[in-house]
Amino acid sequence: MNPEPPKDVVVDDKKINISNGDVNGTVVKLDDQLGAGFSDVEMKKIISEKKEDCSLNSVEVNKIGESNAKEVNHQIQSNGTNCYNNYMPAIKAQAHFPKPQPPPQPQPELERSQSVSPAESMPSIGKYIKDRSTTLSAAIIKRLSSLTEDGQDFVVKNDSLNLEVTEIKIPGVKVIVKLKSEDERFDLKGRITFFSRSNCRDCTAVRKCFREKRLPYVEINIDVFPKRAKELVERTGKSEVPQIFFNEKLLGGLVTLNSLRNSGELDKRMRELLSQKCPDGAPKVPVYGFDDDEDEEEEEEKDELLGIVKLLRQSLPIQDRLIKMKIVKNCFAGDDMLEVIIHHLDCGRKKGIETGRQLAQKHFIKHVFGENDFEEGRHFYRFLEHEPFITACFNFRISVNDGEPKSPSFLADKLARLMTAILEAYASDDRHHVDYYRIGKSEEFRRYLNLTRDLQRVDLQLLSPDERLAFFLNLYNAMAIHAVITIGHPEGILDRRAFFGDFQYVIGGYPYSLSVIQNGILRNNRKSPYSLVRPFGNGDRRLKFAPAKVNPLIHFGLCNGTRSSPTVRFFTAQGVEGELRGAAREYFQNGAIEINLDKRTVSLTRIIKWFSVDFGQEKDVLRWVMNYLDTTRAGLLTHLLSDGGPIHFVYQDYDWAGNL
Repeated sequence: MNPEPPKDVVVDDKKINISNGDVNGTVVKLDDQLGAGFSDVEMKKIISEKKEDCSLNSVEVNKIGESNAKEVNHQIQSNGTNCYNNYMPAIKAQAHFPKPQPPPQPQPELERSQSVSPAESMPSIGKYIKDRSTTLSAAIIKRLSSLTEDGQDFVVKNDSLNLEVTEIKIPGVKVIVKLKSEDERFDLKGRITFFSRSNCRDCTAVRKCFREKRLPYVEINIDVFPKRAKELVERTGKSEVPQIFFNEKLLGGLVTLNSLRNSGELDKRMRELLSQKCPDGAPKVPVYGFDDDEDEEEEEEKDELLGIVKLLRQSLPIQDRLIKMKIVKNCFAGDDMLEVIIHHLDCGRKKGIETGRQLAQKHFIKHVFGENDFEEGRHFYRFLEHEPFITACFNFRISVNDGEPKSPSFLADKLARLMTAILEAYASDDRHHVDYYRIGKSEEFRRYLNLTRDLQRVDLQLLSPDERLAFFLNLYNAMAIHAVITIGHPEGILDRRAFFGDFQYVIGGYPYSLSVIQNGILRNNRKSPYSLVRPFGNGDRRLKFAPAKVNPLIHFGLCNGTRSSPTVRFFTAQGVEGELRGAAREYFQNGAIEINLDKRTVSLTRIIKWFSVDFGQEKDVLRWVMNYLDTTRAGLLTHLLSDGGPIHFVYQDYDWAGNL
């Protein structure tokens, strides 16, 4: 019996004719998991109808039924070089999907002593699968033809793009919709390139325009690639950014781009200038190894004490010793080092001791128990690369950086600019979603890793209080990104311990984990939640970098890569206090506090419960939070606090899932 004739199905206000498995504008693929055999039915595009301009990076599929058996995630690939990608869950299979029955097969009569060999049974198996596929295909087409009568359509939405696509609900069928990108519609063969800087509003507007139109582009951030600034001036005659190029032709800046968009001439100009393959004269794509002479020039400046250090490494008897009833590994005696220095420099004892102190202050050597920098007598020291913690530090690569330590202000500023550029390129506009995979593969991140080596022997005492605050906030957020890329998001208690406690950098000769930065430095050596001990013991030299007073705003400037944490951002030393207030305001206005006036209940982020010692009593917290709320919520809190009645506090669950 032939199946019912196919009918038209409405998708996104357009008719879809279903015939022999063909669906306009969609690809439908079936996985039969109901029997031993299976059949794939692929419905391909049969028209090239133009779609209106839109950006579809991801779609979120509504639940189809309570009997759904499994869910498969599919990533809609984006052609854009700097577009953010999300994932689309596939349609779930339903139990009421008609289970096709194979046609009856005549079975040969066999005697007990007979058996059928695999070779003899193969034709029967092939025929069985073929007949089963035919029956299943007929059932699918019949099911499709009845969908419009049953009214079983569903809606796929992407709220962030204000986009709605109507699709067909087919149990057991995966439906994927992919809209053509701008370059596919225009058949663009060239390359769009633009020069930018970090924290530039005009550059952000250009980037947003290209993302909305789903246009692939190459961004050259001259804060990341400083040598390209000279090329920018040579090509444009100016140093201002953004500057946009279509192949080798200069289009202009944001004003020109907006003018072309408003006049409707942008598409025409793109067809004219990007219809040909990008020539060699166009700006080059930043790749691994490009512009590395910048790094080489910076590393050429060697530390003036390096010659003495190399001699000491070769001359001193480095061995394990029993000191104060403890086994101390890879150490040497201070008086042995002093004799080598005096002999090498041909100087007096006083000069030798001063040189030893300079080596300690530059973090080449460390007292095994941290008792002094360097003193004459029977004390024991070891080189920084022999410290027990050093191999656990993720900014340590085989050997210590022997270059002259750079200014901490320079490194702090470069760190902030570099990581800001990374977020602008590989995070969503609202910073709620971060593409860790693409960050880990990027040239920008490779340069960040190179920068972290310069932190090994940096002198943090040269930073002002505001510079130090911004530096540790930025370092925490950068290390969290590095930790996610390296060891992944923490899923349980043990994973969180490794994530916050074991992932470390060596900074200025000392180890710093995420927990040490947050609780030891920014919180002035206060216990972390559910911990019985403080991060630093008495006499720990890292305590001198902690602020005199804890600022509770720091909790809204730290992002640990989870959905419930504040959005990731990087701060400037000049405006860190105001930027922290802005971060707190954004966090509370995005759901960190909910107020129910009828039940007299206030629901707060669990961060406040964990770090309650930093915020004070609960009613004091409400008065403090009021400074960061909109007028409506501030009014509700004022009413609750002023009438003298009881207020019930509830703390929200913390979502540890990654901010992907």
